[in-house]
Amino acid sequence: MTPAIPRLSSHLDETDVDGYLVDAAGDDSTQYYLSGYHAPDEFVTLYADGAVAVLVSPLEYTRAKTDSDADDVRNYAEFGYREKAARMDPRRAQKLVTVEFLADYGVESVAVPVSFPTGTADLLREHGVAVTADFDYVVADEVRAVKSDRELEHVRQTQQANEVALAEVEGLLERASVADGVLHLDGDVLTSERVRRRIERTLLEEDCAMDQCIVASGPSAARAHDSGSGPLEADVPIVVDVFPRHKETRYFGDVTRTFVKGEPTDQVEEWYDRTVEAYEAALDAIEAGVSGAAVNDAVCDVFEDAGYPTLRTHDSPEDGFFHSTGHGVGLDVHEAPYLAENAGDLEAGHVVTVEPGLYEQGTGGVRLEDLVVVTEDGYENLTDYPRDLRVV
Repeated sequence: MTPAIPRLSSHLDETDVDGYLVDAAGDDSTQYYLSGYHAPDEFVTLYADGAVAVLVSPLEYTRAKTDSDADDVRNYAEFGYREKAARMDPRRAQKLVTVEFLADYGVESVAVPVSFPTGTADLLREHGVAVTADFDYVVADEVRAVKSDRELEHVRQTQQANEVALAEVEGLLERASVADGVLHLDGDVLTSERVRRRIERTLLEEDCAMDQCIVASGPSAARAHDSGSGPLEADVPIVVDVFPRHKETRYFGDVTRTFVKGEPTDQVEEWYDRTVEAYEAALDAIEAGVSGAAVNDAVCDVFEDAGYPTLRTHDSPEDGFFHSTGHGVGLDVHEAPYLAENAGDLEAGHVVTVEPGLYEQGTGGVRLEDLVVVTEDGYENLTDYPRDLRVV
């Protein structure tokens, strides 16, 4: 059963609504967080009076009773769905069932995520249920951001799988030979695509899955979220950024390392040294009560002192440090809190990336990323992988 969520209960009291309602598929992170249930189709979750009730189709009912965390599991059939669906579009009938479901719990007003379906909201209001969009993002930005011990273990597990994948990548680079400046392995050119396939296979063996990852060298390494393509070259940085989700727990990990097979240029060595310095400055700044903005400032200080542009000195720099220092990781790979300009205070239990980097368009870039959990007096690093630039 889902334990009461004090922050959410307080929010409902402060906003004077009866409950918090989610209408989404089970792969929606807030839906999954509140219900503990993953289903491919939409269902409804209600948090009210410190308890969770879910409303599911007959197809999902038996599994939801055993697999969900809900205190109460209800079936469309209880609220006359078949009769309604015979008279109107079944999708509208489903929403009418939601009205009766809420009435059964005495709920006359709800807060909902800003992504809540417009159609559901309109129909609820039509039948006298007050619907208020949660622009405080209380579940996503407050409740989910502070991880329980169980959640921390889930993130740690995924991050350990990440490290297995990184070791596979480094092994490929170590075994690769160089011909005409291009990496070869087992008689074939070693490409970004080939390395990504190896990463994906490795992660599957660790019960994790990924939609994409970054294996980018040369100019593509300086392009934000460019996955990389084609042959990998010697003597240039290869940015490897892996962010899978565990297939059972659904929690993400996130890690980045930059490798050079061969001899990095003096410029790349300088970039990497400054990036490590910025990374260490960020870690030194992290603890509960410190703002994410202050951590980001510590990184910008290092880069600006070395003469590189940042988002503090330029509105939209193409080179230098053109992104923020980090973001939260959990049921989403990008979630609250943030290590960025104007970001709020960190709390113990926040899980954040620390990922400074330096880039030059047309040339390439470097990035270093670990995943850490904020503690009362510092941090715990959930990443235990070497940070060596050179691969021999």
